[in-house]
Amino acid sequence: MAKQETPYGGGKGGFPLPCLEPGFRPAALERRFFRDAVRASGRAAPLKLAVATPSGQVVSAETVVYGSPDAAESAANVRHAERLVKSLLWIAGGSRIIVASPDEIAVELAKTYAPDGERAFDYAAMTKIYETPLAVESVPYEDAPAACEPQNGMGRHFDGCRVGFDLGASDRKCAAVQDGKVVFSEEVAWDPSRQPDPAWHRAGINDSIRRAAAHLPRVDAIGGSAAGVYINNRVRMASLFRSVPADRFEQDAAPVFEFVREDWHGVPFAVVNDGEAAALAASVQLGRNGILGVSFGSSMAGGYVNGAGCITGRLNELAFVPVDESASAPRDEWSGDHGCGVNYFSQQGAARLAAAAGLAFAPDMPLPQILLEIQALAEQGDERALNVFRSIGTAFGYTVAGFREFYPVIGTAVIMGRVTSGAGGDLICREANRILADVFPELETRVSVPDDSMRRHGQAVAAATLPEI
Repeated sequence: MAKQETPYGGGKGGFPLPCLEPGFRPAALERRFFRDAVRASGRAAPLKLAVATPSGQVVSAETVVYGSPDAAESAANVRHAERLVKSLLWIAGGSRIIVASPDEIAVELAKTYAPDGERAFDYAAMTKIYETPLAVESVPYEDAPAACEPQNGMGRHFDGCRVGFDLGASDRKCAAVQDGKVVFSEEVAWDPSRQPDPAWHRAGINDSIRRAAAHLPRVDAIGGSAAGVYINNRVRMASLFRSVPADRFEQDAAPVFEFVREDWHGVPFAVVNDGEAAALAASVQLGRNGILGVSFGSSMAGGYVNGAGCITGRLNELAFVPVDESASAPRDEWSGDHGCGVNYFSQQGAARLAAAAGLAFAPDMPLPQILLEIQALAEQGDERALNVFRSIGTAFGYTVAGFREFYPVIGTAVIMGRVTSGAGGDLICREANRILADVFPELETRVSVPDDSMRRHGQAVAAATLPEI
């Protein structure tokens, strides 16, 4: 197999790269280059990959791979398929991976997504989320399952007296909303990922709810958002509970929101991924659907409001989706994989790029404080700090284009979270839109950033509208 040339760089005909990360290799372009090379070989074979959940949701991706491959082409086929599967699992979620031809790819994926495979983290995570072992199935191409996505009616409920909260790794936000009007909002610092006792988390959540409830005549409903995976208000996977011992998780951490609801006399209650709340907030504010909401905070979270204005059953855990296929891409400390979104679009991503820009901070300085220092320098016009946000924006433009392969429609990608506050957020938006306009004009997708108050508190306010009274 001849090596496919990939024209990167800012020269004529090249693809511009992040100014602080010239080794970045966007997943969207790498997939394009692979498919182009396969078709040019004259031996393109169709491949359909799908992930399915126990509830019946099916999300798929179609591509091509080398037919009758040599050893190098076979390895490239598997690599291409594995990155697509990884993306599908964390964007959509699934307890089954279905490979519709060729069989040898299914065999290799079964080895990779196994308890002792290279993607053991992903295997264990999906097994935990759906409470059934993740399985890989091979079927003939013509028997590939049809797409199926149930929708829910959560959100956009403005009646009554509501409390909304948003739980991050460095702060928790709350809002009081009365008949659609925000009457109070605030944020309180906390450090949940280091706490082994879920009772500590429960007390913190209740404290925020009480702070908001004090500004309402009563509490009719409570909605929340948090980084992680939540199914029927149960915690299935969340960095907020990383220090909880495994033998206590199911008994004390998984039902923590059920306990909180009991503390508030069983009022209507709903919790979703914080990215879902970001997407919902943006959809309401902008008055349009087909929204991908992305939160750049302590981690990277995503949410999606489809063309009908509904939240779907997708996981949208974009932190684990591969966005960079460079051999030198940074390693995610949790999943062990390389080039995942969390290392680019989060506080740790900003800190990593700050070091590349020549900005030095005390080794023990917490990430939220490092971000504040970078943002202060950016406001002063420091080119090193500004380049941090330029680099994030360039990478995000390519990443949004890559996400378009997995979502039916994205008219607008809205960014929120601490990293997007101030001038940096506007710079991220500008650079991302430059990439989308220059490299992917056919997509007609643009990145938007709301006003600063909405960036920081919009998720808590949107969360308040989740439950129906």
